[in-house]
Amino acid sequence: MCGAPPQTASLPPGVDLAKETVVHGRVLDGSSTPVGGAYVRLLDGSGEFTAEVVSSATGDFRFFASPGAWTVRALHRSGSGSTAVAPSGPGLHAADVTID
Repeated sequence: MCGAPPQTASLPPGVDLAKETVVHGRVLDGSSTPVGGAYVRLLDGSGEFTAEVVSSATGDFRFFASPGAWTVRALHRSGSGSTAVAPSGPGLHAADVTID
């Protein structure tokens, strides 16, 4: 079982987006329908595994990261996909992933 907190569209109380870098998004299929139960991995700029969460029933996921180049990869029994995101500083940074 994943040790990450439940993934939701809203941030946990106390998150200060002026100080924290949050990569968030949804896992979607080819018709833009949310995909729950996907393993969502955060890979650093060299492609090394950094963290993993399971997308919520509404496809939501989030990672607390540092500024830099990241890849978000989603793996599901119906397919996989990835997207790049490069937050330059604190704030909320969107990275939806479409699987095929």
